[in-house]
Amino acid sequence: MFEHRRQPLLAPREFLIRQLMFLLVAIVIIFGSLVLGMLGYHFLEKLAWIDALVNAAMLLGGMGPVNELHTNAGKLFASFYALYSGIVFLVTVGVILAPLYHRFLHRFHLEMGDS
Repeated sequence: MFEHRRQPLLAPREFLIRQLMFLLVAIVIIFGSLVLGMLGYHFLEKLAWIDALVNAAMLLGGMGPVNELHTNAGKLFASFYALYSGIVFLVTVGVILAPLYHRFLHRFHLEMGDS
């Protein structure tokens, strides 16, 4: 996936393509999580699709739910979805930053030379 420490640094154009691919993976993770949240709110809490979207997006964004929850199943779902959303945030940031961090470390290693 990433070049070995003995390989040369990736060309800027190739690095940009790699970064865009990782950004696409992050977008897929966020979109999939949003759909999962929408399904949970719609079927467990009986919210309209637009309200389910708002609640799922607000939790993924770290703001919290908008609508009051009425069912125990909806409350349990919202609890676990909130925990899941926090993890998704961290994973997504890691996916986006991984190529940048690797490039920084690779360049730093190349400047130090092989020991």
